[in-house]
Amino acid sequence: MDRVSFPPDNPAMARVSPAASPRTRVPRHATRAAGVRPLLASTLGPGRIPYARGVRAGDWIFASGVMAADWDQGRCQGLAPAVSRAASPYSGLPVPRREAACVLDRLGEVLAAGGSEFGRVVRSDQYFTTWRSVNAYHGERVQRFRPIVPPTTSVLVPGLTLPGASLDAQFIALASASRARIEPFYPEGLHVPSTSGFAPVLRGGDFLFIAGFMAAHQPGDLGGIAPEAKVPEGHLWKGTRIRLEAEYAMKHKIAVALAGAGADLSRVVKAQVYLRDMADLPAFNEAWHHWFPTWRPAVSYVPISTPGLAIEDARVEINAIAMASDSRARMRAIDAGFHTGIDGQPAAVLAGDLLLCSALLAADGNGPLPGTRPDPRQPWFGSQAEAQVDVIVARARALCEQAGTRLENLVRLQLFVTDLAEVDAACRALARHLPGIALPLSIVQVPAPLPVPGCSLMADLWIHAP
Repeated sequence: MDRVSFPPDNPAMARVSPAASPRTRVPRHATRAAGVRPLLASTLGPGRIPYARGVRAGDWIFASGVMAADWDQGRCQGLAPAVSRAASPYSGLPVPRREAACVLDRLGEVLAAGGSEFGRVVRSDQYFTTWRSVNAYHGERVQRFRPIVPPTTSVLVPGLTLPGASLDAQFIALASASRARIEPFYPEGLHVPSTSGFAPVLRGGDFLFIAGFMAAHQPGDLGGIAPEAKVPEGHLWKGTRIRLEAEYAMKHKIAVALAGAGADLSRVVKAQVYLRDMADLPAFNEAWHHWFPTWRPAVSYVPISTPGLAIEDARVEINAIAMASDSRARMRAIDAGFHTGIDGQPAAVLAGDLLLCSALLAADGNGPLPGTRPDPRQPWFGSQAEAQVDVIVARARALCEQAGTRLENLVRLQLFVTDLAEVDAACRALARHLPGIALPLSIVQVPAPLPVPGCSLMADLWIHAP
């Protein structure tokens, strides 16, 4: 296994400006590799931005930003009428239950189009705008995912792109015809939330998918945040809350989950870290680097609402992906000469047939890149979102080149924005860079600041690398 190296910044890459991300270099015929195809290709908005409700890549099926949308002849027509029931909103099941059922119906359509089914889903991620929708989704989910509810993460965010919707979900599955091994693990002593019913760890082929975990304790996590993960009551400087929570979650949750599947932290290739206060990030990384002193996975740090997790006073939740200990699949860090904006972080990890990026921002160690913020002398000209996408795409292409793949093989694109008004410009820029490619988009509004203050969007990219 290769070690991560952190070379000095390459100024030519690190301080890329939008102007240095030439629009003229977009490939004339941007096509996906053999074995990568969109599922239920559709369009978004009046500009008809090409959109893929899912992607199949090899044996993988990725369901993109699944919401309770009304899809009519490949165009999104807003929230499904069966969910809102505008003329009789108080008749029938509660709206959150109707929405959950519609979301899972939409997932079923994508799975069927990709040659898969609910029992082959290996991971799910949910973004809710209100905690009132979570239990309804859990109830519906248990009915659909039998016998295994896959590892999952649920967090609260300020907004979604579909008015009236309270849930945006992403799913990863393996094709029904695949011989890839699917096996859940329930490590002894590893508690999971009492109402969720998910497998804490699941093997899918060469990969281990670990559910999102907080520093919770007692069966069902009903004890709340563990006393060891809190500063003692009445004390001011007996530890730092975020670091205590991070240490507890890593030691008693993530490490235990991996051990139960026969692996350890040296096999982790990607993590998502959800923080209710981005000011906690430096202290969190102190703990993170303790657990990953040499090898470090790709990481996306995502801000969430306050409160934003199942336990009201929790400050962090972590999910992870690792390679099974008996896997011989490749596993190496990818460097393309730029600073991600977070010290000591690899830009991406190539794991098996997937290139997993850390969240990409138009920034480096000195903050947002020149030209990606409005010019105060001419504030109403230019698009901040477009400028940031130009840089992010240039960086993603550089990573793909180093990994031996192409950005056109994109299978999962989570776009985290602090202002939904920037969504159209960002999507148009993406479509310009990837002409003819149906984008596997999931767009979620998160609170500012992002990991680099001054940036207003970041992208979590997964690319197929056969």
